Formats: sequence, structure tokens, C-alpha cells
Amino acid sequence: MNSATTVVTVHPPDAPSIDTDALIERVSTLERCQRQEDVDGFLDLFDESAVWVNGAGRRLIGLSEIAEVTRQVLPGAFATGSVNIEVQHILFIRPDVALTGVRQAYVDADGRPAAEWPFGSPSYVWRRSGDTWQIVAGQNTAVVETPTE
Repeated sequence: MNSATTVVTVHPPDAPSIDTDALIERVSTLERCQRQEDVDGFLDLFDESAVWVNGAGRRLIGLSEIAEVTRQVLPGAFATGSVNIEVQHILFIRPDVALTGVRQAYVDADGRPAAEWPFGSPSYVWRRSGDTWQIVAGQNTAVVETPTE
């Protein structure tokens, strides 16, 4: 993730930086886990009752179903490429519930944009329990056209 060059919008603008920083770090962990095909690290990001719509459009309900599918699809998923994820927006719905809107860019082994899945614009809903933010809902949406910025 290259958040140093990305301007992240936050609402409300006066949200505690400790929470915005923690959410950006959690998304960075998600990116790392996908790149390294770290199934257990990826699954640790989810709440037990999470709902996740994966990149293929399949809705997975509950951590056990998310785990079952992730264990099948994540190993080997990035054998010929990788993904870059940048947080673009954080919306605090409540102090302990937030949405992160991110931009994914899929690249081939040489770092060029991947033809079949060039971009994604997922949204992740997080709930804080203690000091830890966990995904309670996520939509991993493919974008057909190249987004303009």
C-alpha cells in the first residue's frame, strides 16, 4: 500500500487519528496477507459473524464459510502477480464502526496492470472490539473500466 501518496478522506474530519491510523494499518495487513497468500493472517482480520462478498461475487456468511473458501482460493492466487491496495476513504458510522473504501490495482509478475482484473473498489466495514478492528462486512467489487482520477 502506498498511502504516503494517497490522500485519504475521513468523515467526520475530526475522527481520532489513532483510529484512522489503525484502520489504514489493518488494510495494509490485508494487502500483505493477500500478497503473501497468508490464509491465517487474512482470516484473523474477520469477525466471527462477518459477511464477505469475494472477488468472484460469491457471498460468504460467517468466518467458517469465509475460511473454507479462502483456504481453497488464496494459496496460489498471486503466483503470477500481485495486488496493491490503497485506502481512499474512511467513514466512521459510529465511534466503533467504520467503513473503508479502497482501490485495488492488480499487477502481473512484472508490475504491469493485469489485463483480466485491472482494478477493484472494495468497501470494508470494520467493528472495533477493544483495540482491534475486524471486518464485519466486505464487498470486493471488480471495476470493468479504468477509473479516472
